[in-house]
Amino acid sequence: MEKSLKSIAINHGLYLGIALSLFTLIGYAINLGLLVNYWVMLLILPLSIIIFGIISTSKIKGKFDGFLSFKEAFSSFFITVAIGVIVSTLVSIIIFNFIDPDAAIETKEILITNTENFMRGMNAPLEAIAESVEQIENQDTFSLGAQFKSLAQSLVFFAIIGLIVAAVMKKNNPDTE
Repeated sequence: MEKSLKSIAINHGLYLGIALSLFTLIGYAINLGLLVNYWVMLLILPLSIIIFGIISTSKIKGKFDGFLSFKEAFSSFFITVAIGVIVSTLVSIIIFNFIDPDAAIETKEILITNTENFMRGMNAPLEAIAESVEQIENQDTFSLGAQFKSLAQSLVFFAIIGLIVAAVMKKNNPDTE
């Protein structure tokens, strides 16, 4: 029996969740700075999530003989990404709120240092640096509320990307039209 769209997307979502969780666990175990590195947060993680979504959509398209409606393409992308990001968020919540809350404090300190260094390197005014540092100090990045807010923002961002991917990947079956 051929796997359904949902089962393929769910499997790829779990693979993505495991990969993102492993990144979090490795960063936690080896160097907390990896978890707040600008290049990782802005390029590597979003690109890897998008690539997982595209791979899932491509595999499903292959299972459907090369034909995939816009809805099916979007669903396959979004289910994969949503499951992966949710699993990763839950792992972060468990680590930084229940297992080792002190790691959340240390990670915030690293983020403050990175922000100061980055802004100084860009010759930002001292007032702007102080304001940015104050904003970071005033937010609890790893609280449950902040994690769920970040999750929601990520899902909206990746839904928009998913719409673009679905538009590119869709191919209607001429026999069903």
